[in-house]
Amino acid sequence: MDWFAVDWRAIFVPHISLLEVVIRGTLVYVGLFLFLRFFRRETGALGISDLLVVVLIADASQNAMAGDYGSITEGALLVFVIGCWDWLFDWVGFHFPRLRPFLRPPPLPLIVDGALVKKNLRKEMITMDELMTQLRQQGLEHVAQVKRCCMEGDGTITVIAVDPDKEDGRTSKTARETIA
Repeated sequence: MDWFAVDWRAIFVPHISLLEVVIRGTLVYVGLFLFLRFFRRETGALGISDLLVVVLIADASQNAMAGDYGSITEGALLVFVIGCWDWLFDWVGFHFPRLRPFLRPPPLPLIVDGALVKKNLRKEMITMDELMTQLRQQGLEHVAQVKRCCMEGDGTITVIAVDPDKEDGRTSKTARETIA
């Protein structure tokens, strides 16, 4: 047995049609994009369960996407196809504003004028503890100190505090009631 023999043909010569690799990569990418866009909560940081979902999806989709590829050429082409689709979706979202809400969700209000928007908190499954953590990171202790708080399209939460120097910037007692 020759330990240093290399089968260069097996490494670089594709085993399946390159067009098939492109089609498989395209179909799996678009399918996963739609699944993640509509069925996964977007957050600014990946939690353990989010990372687990990504790894499991990658493993489960590998055979559907690549078939039985074995050459570097097929693997490199597949990575290139996926990268191209990712770039294309970003390009389309930038150049076609009407498609932007489909590709990247618009900001979702969580607090408006000191009032919680509970419907949106439930939709994104954000607990009061998680929300209050975000407020404390901005130096705020109470929901009433917030003029506007949104979950952005990339999953980050932004907070705009009430300006204490403006009288009309203060939150009224009725505005502090929770929005259902």
